[in-house]
Amino acid sequence: MKIFVTGAMGFVGQELLKRLHSSGHSIRILVRNTESDRVKAVTEKFQVQIQPGTVFDTDNLDQGVAGMNAIIHLVGIISEIGENTFHNVHTVGTQNMIAAAQKAGIERFVHMSALGTRPASHSQYHQSKWLAEEALRQSDLDYTIFRPSLIFGPHDHFVNLFKQIIRWSPVIPTMANEGVYFQPVAVEEVAEAFARSVLEPRSIGELYDLCGPERLSFDEILDAICEVMGRKRIKLRVPLSLSRKLASCLEYVFPRLLNKAPPLNRDQLIMLQEDNVGNPDPANSLFKLSPITFRDGVRKVMLQSRKP
Repeated sequence: MKIFVTGAMGFVGQELLKRLHSSGHSIRILVRNTESDRVKAVTEKFQVQIQPGTVFDTDNLDQGVAGMNAIIHLVGIISEIGENTFHNVHTVGTQNMIAAAQKAGIERFVHMSALGTRPASHSQYHQSKWLAEEALRQSDLDYTIFRPSLIFGPHDHFVNLFKQIIRWSPVIPTMANEGVYFQPVAVEEVAEAFARSVLEPRSIGELYDLCGPERLSFDEILDAICEVMGRKRIKLRVPLSLSRKLASCLEYVFPRLLNKAPPLNRDQLIMLQEDNVGNPDPANSLFKLSPITFRDGVRKVMLQSRKP
């Protein structure tokens, strides 16, 4: 198939391109900076076509999807800066992609949402994801929606962040609620589900959770990383009130002084206070996925990070 991919330069996108290429699909990707070394490397490695632009550039989107058979829409952010707000990127961006697909006569649309997405969420992130899902449900497209839990892998921003903290600090700060559980899922399984869904008619009009086989508290997740690294560390729970003040400060400072999205925001704190679990069985069965445990996944991350 001829597949148009947004968010291809991201963590999941890179893993997805590998699978689409190995399956013989023709790939075109939407990229902001066509001259970056990463984009050039991807172009050479996976023989992808490049479409410059963003999900806000409707003219470029129309050009990019022309002649394609399917769209895989991965674009997402975890922190806001400038026009890249949750509403703009997740909701408006998805609406733009839907409009481009309809204009080009493309029926197949595979969408990246997130576990925890619902209309009554206090999180703006989840609210914007819900509105994006609703836009798809109200369209005439042959859509499939995936809701992953916490995704980990060799180039993630989660395991690798705590790996550095554990390596250099005797104390690990934690801001998650004690009674909250997560179902971390390996990036390989997420990418496999997306790649296989494009040619799976039984997934049309369906929504799937993508989760690992274990429900772990945040403390258990940190303990697993420490165990694999052979380290023992003290976990320090930061009071929510203090975490909110820190996040608020970072939200103000990073965009203004560093022109970067903050590494922590108040929306993330909201999501750390609620369960992020689901039912992986339907996706595992249909797409023949074999999720690995978080500890096994972390060992794999550690091994791959040591490779030159």
